[in-house]
Amino acid sequence: MRDTAHATGASGIHRLNPLTKLTFAVTVTVCAFAVVDYRWPLLLFGVFLLPAATGAGVLRRFLLMITTFWIPVAVVLFVVQGFFLPGAHDVIAQFGPLKLKSEGVSFALLTALHILVLMSGFFLLLLTTHAGAFMSALSERKVSPSLIYIVSAALQIVPALNRRATRILHAQQARGQVVHGLRGRTRALVPLMGPLILGAFTDVGERAAAMETRGFGATRHPTSLVAVPDSKVQRCLRAAMMLCAVAAITMNVWGVVR
Repeated sequence: MRDTAHATGASGIHRLNPLTKLTFAVTVTVCAFAVVDYRWPLLLFGVFLLPAATGAGVLRRFLLMITTFWIPVAVVLFVVQGFFLPGAHDVIAQFGPLKLKSEGVSFALLTALHILVLMSGFFLLLLTTHAGAFMSALSERKVSPSLIYIVSAALQIVPALNRRATRILHAQQARGQVVHGLRGRTRALVPLMGPLILGAFTDVGERAAAMETRGFGATRHPTSLVAVPDSKVQRCLRAAMMLCAVAAITMNVWGVVR
């Protein structure tokens, strides 16, 4: 199974400083949540995020990650909010004792689209940024090693678990376990979880030992072996994006106060 966590590529988006891509992800998320209109996050997704994924050459994996992670969240939101939103009264459909209300559907739609933009921005960051380059970029900005480790672990946990699960499935197949088809995958799930969870705990111990050996938490700032390119244009672009995020928050607060 192929590792779909991050891609190595030569596109302009791949070559951007990781902090520029992080700022972009945060900015589109803040802008999406700042406007209470379902058309706005759709506009951000269609005008910025989809073209960026296409330009980086990661559109297929980008859409696969959205399908895998966002659609289940959206379904749960529509069920919970559509049927159980407090204060909703406009019934549009009824299924036995459950009543589907228009206010709940509208709220679920808006929330799901906000989450779509949030996930898409960080999926794009994940698919076009190597974890090592991201850590080096943060280290160059004198970010706390503890925070760098938390961010790095979050970026690497999914591909690490994916690789381990693949090895466990291959080992089970070698022992005669049937893992094909819905029934076979369901039966293989239980014997898969045990080694997967125990292996994750083993990794934690190994990482702790490695970090201690390499002087994690030392007071001196370490020198990075990987130089992450940056430019004045990108620094100005990050500043402009942060101003856009601040403006969106200000407009949202001003609208609430008025």
